[in-house]
Amino acid sequence: MKKLKIVIAEDEYIILMGMKNNLENLGYEVVGEATNGKELVKIVLEKSPDLIIADINLPVMDGLEALRYISQTKFVPSIIVSGYDDEELISKAKDIGVLGYLIKPIDESDLKAAIEIALSRFKDIKELKSELETTKEALESRKIIERAKGIVMERLQLSESEAMKFLQKKSRNSNKKIVDVANEIIEADKAFRLD
Repeated sequence: MKKLKIVIAEDEYIILMGMKNNLENLGYEVVGEATNGKELVKIVLEKSPDLIIADINLPVMDGLEALRYISQTKFVPSIIVSGYDDEELISKAKDIGVLGYLIKPIDESDLKAAIEIALSRFKDIKELKSELETTKEALESRKIIERAKGIVMERLQLSESEAMKFLQKKSRNSNKKIVDVANEIIEADKAFRLD
């Protein structure tokens, strides 16, 4: 099984090393360590980890700001670590899509539970995004096919079912997806109407 690659960010060296040790004991691979927010962004963009665990109070750029910046380019699950149970910080973390919030001191069992929950939620989010994308594509294809069907009905004086059969036959004969055939018909019709 592939080891989970994690980037950690913590400005206190002792805590950073302790967290790294705990993660490695749990069987994870720490592929990068940052001591400030800018370093965190740079390491994550270079290493493409499976998970980010970042302290909220990092110098140069705070942990939340770094995660917000990363989320604009990469979709990586993240857990934020704080010394405080602060409602405002928790709210900000939720707004940028953080999937876990740990309060120091953190032991191995806290880390393990937070990682498993974050990864599970991340998997669910990815599946939902994929389903949404598939649904959008299907709707877009449906609109294109309907438009082409209308053109075929008008041009060849066919009924709706005959026009659909025409598109399906053209798709089979040309070994192209029906939506591609529909697009070609729409483009040809545009050219015909412009002349």
